[in-house]
Amino acid sequence: MDYLAAYLSHLSSERGLSPLTCENYARDIRALQELAGETALADLKSAHIRRFVAALHSKGLGGKSIARMLSAWRGFFNWLNRRHGMDHNPCTGMRPPKSEKSLPESLSTDQAVKLVDIKADGVLAQRDHAMLELFYSSGLRLAELVSLDPDDLDLNEAIVTVTGKGNKTRIVPVGKCAIAAIRAWLPSRELLKNADETALFVSRNGHRLTARAVEYRMKIWAIKQGIAGNVHPHTLRHSFASHLLQSSGDLRAVQELLGHANISTTQVYTHLDYQHLAKVYDEAHPRAKKKERL
Repeated sequence: MDYLAAYLSHLSSERGLSPLTCENYARDIRALQELAGETALADLKSAHIRRFVAALHSKGLGGKSIARMLSAWRGFFNWLNRRHGMDHNPCTGMRPPKSEKSLPESLSTDQAVKLVDIKADGVLAQRDHAMLELFYSSGLRLAELVSLDPDDLDLNEAIVTVTGKGNKTRIVPVGKCAIAAIRAWLPSRELLKNADETALFVSRNGHRLTARAVEYRMKIWAIKQGIAGNVHPHTLRHSFASHLLQSSGDLRAVQELLGHANISTTQVYTHLDYQHLAKVYDEAHPRAKKKERL
């Protein structure tokens, strides 16, 4: 029996995971099968998994990537236990090697405003203006933005309903600048879109805009607007989160707006906020500056 194919079908049909998430699970489980070689899944022990983890780490794979793989393997074995009579999970209690925590890249407030406040002097620029304003206004994921239809927006109530990871929906506020940009884009969208297209953001050919196209357009606008560095869609999501947290200090609210299942995921922005505060302290407090060496 092809256990992997059956498990992927379970993830897709029963758990409602996206095709991209299923592809990631498939890649990680295939890596397990390759590492196991001739050893049957039912014969794998904790010592095998520990050896696999060490091998992956020695090849330069980071702690976060190995943690993700272990999570995929653990879920796969749990499913095998429930559905196919396996009596143990060799990944139970297994921990990945530690890796340094990296802070999300984000723009300063001035940079973020400069990036999204583009001159909409054409249909595509009009679309991109609405797209970037909505990104920064509501902190959406890239997949959430490209999957939006106009019916997902209630501009009078200033909200957007998005479907995030795990097929979970949430309602997020939309700022007045984003609302104005979207209202300006909608008439042009009607002229540009194909007759049967439902997407909010469409390409010059009238089809739903792809994630890759959004990434490309954002890089183009970052260059045009004079924003240095590698600017990508998640940069605006990170900027949204860090700027909101700096202003409000409300971690739970930021968690809800971002659609994070666990607050530990959101807590990385507290480190980003602390870094900002520490920099201000070092520059402003007379006792914070280090003495010059004699």
